[in-house]
Amino acid sequence: MSSASSRILLADDSPNAQRMGERILREEGFEVVTVTNGDTALIRIPDVDPDVVIADVYLPGQSGFDLCRHIKGRPELRHVQVVLTAGMLEPFNEEEATAAGCDGILKKPFEASVVVDLIKPLIDASQFARGLFGEQVEIRRAAVEEAVAAAVEKERAARPDIDPERVRAAITLALDAALPAMIEEITERVLVALGH
Repeated sequence: MSSASSRILLADDSPNAQRMGERILREEGFEVVTVTNGDTALIRIPDVDPDVVIADVYLPGQSGFDLCRHIKGRPELRHVQVVLTAGMLEPFNEEEATAAGCDGILKKPFEASVVVDLIKPLIDASQFARGLFGEQVEIRRAAVEEAVAAAVEKERAARPDIDPERVRAAITLALDAALPAMIEEITERVLVALGH
């Protein structure tokens, strides 16, 4: 996976953390967009379309935990990996971070090798997820098209006067038949990606 096209949204209100984070990430070839509060991060996520969001848990406005929960709760953002940060001496609730769905934790001040070692696999996971979920959409679209064609053909053969309830029932049956195969294929892809 190429890091040149990888985008990271860095949300931190500390100018020092911003400078260090930007320097480390840009030296690795990542595109970095920096914001200073959680509310701005929420607004920027759709247009930045980041692979990874690095957010301080103590951001003004929406906290890093709030951002993480927002991202993990949106299907259209399921590819986005979230890393939460806090200062070395700041209290950090790892249980809350896990519950929010965060993908990694970094302590500040940032140490270049630690940041890079954590971020690179998350970028790969995000880019893989973008491809996987794109393929899922294609799989679903093909299954739906087949289901529609089967339902139309079945209804035409049954009788010429169309009954919406029969059409709905035929579509339901066709989707029920297609769903296990879709689930199986997606599950296999995820397991392969996870190395199982």
